[in-house]
Amino acid sequence: MRINAAARMHDMSYSAFINGLHAAGLEVDRKVLADLAVREPEAFAAIAAQARKALEAAAAA
Repeated sequence: MRINAAARMHDMSYSAFINGLHAAGLEVDRKVLADLAVREPEAFAAIAAQARKALEAAAAA
C-alpha cells in the first residue's frame, strides 16, 4: 500500500512502477521500497524517475 501510494504521487500506478523497475534493471526489495516511500521520499522519487525513464524508452522502441 505504501509503494502504491508513493507511486501514485509520481503519477504512476503500482504495476507501471514495478514494470519500470524491471525495465531499468533495478532490483529493490519491496520492503525497502516501502521504507523509502515513508522515510526517504527523495530517494523514492529518484527511483521513480528512473522507472519512468525506462518505461518511456521501452515505449519508444
